[in-house]
Amino acid sequence: MTIELKTPAEIDVLREAGRVVARCLEAVRAASAPGVSLKELDTVAHDVMRDHDATPAFLDYHPHFAPSPYPGVICASVNDAVVHAIPGSYRLADGDLVSVDIGAFVDGWCGDAAISYVTGDADPADLALIETTERALYAGIAAAQPGNNLGDIGAAVAGVARPAGYGMLADHGGHGVGRAMHEQPHVPNEGRPGKGLRLQTGLVIAIEPMLHAGGGDDYRHDPDGWTLRTADGSRAAHAEHTIAITPDGPRILTEA
Repeated sequence: MTIELKTPAEIDVLREAGRVVARCLEAVRAASAPGVSLKELDTVAHDVMRDHDATPAFLDYHPHFAPSPYPGVICASVNDAVVHAIPGSYRLADGDLVSVDIGAFVDGWCGDAAISYVTGDADPADLALIETTERALYAGIAAAQPGNNLGDIGAAVAGVARPAGYGMLADHGGHGVGRAMHEQPHVPNEGRPGKGLRLQTGLVIAIEPMLHAGGGDDYRHDPDGWTLRTADGSRAAHAEHTIAITPDGPRILTEA
């Protein structure tokens, strides 16, 4: 497993990519309302990227598991869709739980982040799911201290999600970020403290809890080969930040 540690100057460029991603997420959330299509939200994000001379990381991305290149700038997953949903003609309805994942390149370096929110009037259960997902994310970030291990991050994420009764997307987690959107290492959302790769200064990773309201971890694929949905039809939320391990602790690169 080859892991590229980034210099402080490279991390500063990664931060610029992260700022663009944050602005995209802000714009998409602001544009979300009942009646707005997911494709329209995709255009909003693409316009922000163009304004900042950034390149979409997801558009035409074609990993080995996918039947075709990804056709969108954002992933827009609604209600029981957990991740990777293609932004199409679906129009948001009042009370939809929306998870938006966005990646962008600036000067050859990538930022990657995700948020979840409710359009219109929110069910308190959905707000609790989102809040717990965000809390799990920040617990994982707090554990990303130099000298700790990947297992500490996973234990922190699961330590918030599991006691709250939520499931997590099986076989998925965070990843390294840098010149490519997905680099080594894999960053599990469950782990044992003190186990796994030791966190070194210069490591840049995305931490991304994906929680299921139903408590199960199973999922199913849509016919499009991309969208992952909860197996039991329960709602899901997704939160993600790209961070750098620094001598002073974790630095969030995708904050607004």
